Amino acid sequence: MLPKGSLASKRNEAEHLEQVAFMAWCDLQRRKYPELELFFAIANGGHRSVATAGKLKAEGVKAGIPDLHLPVSRGAYHSLFIEMKAGKNRTSAAQDAMIAKLQQAGNYCAVCYGAQEAIAVTLDYLEGRL
Repeated sequence: MLPKGSLASKRNEAEHLEQVAFMAWCDLQRRKYPELELFFAIANGGHRSVATAGKLKAEGVKAGIPDLHLPVSRGAYHSLFIEMKAGKNRTSAAQDAMIAKLQQAGNYCAVCYGAQEAIAVTLDYLEGRL
């Protein structure tokens, strides 16, 4: 578990707040873009007990899966995945490998530093600019 007040803890909280802001934007934009109702979070992150982690792994949780998924095709892409980051946080090796595999499978993947970047990527994706 991350110590309260640690830099990693603050980055996790910043990522959380940016993702919450992005999902709030999605809710507000659903009238214009009904597909946004299908955007969902993949709860892979966080600290769990060894027992819970084992159960989740047995259920199919995989390291490196991006935080958000929009299972809507656009242009040449099957779907959109977004990995949210904040501050100087970077993707892990497992995330880089999984993003590469998802891209090879025909998905668009983006690493976004904040809600505004995620909004821009999502609009570009939905409006066929990618």
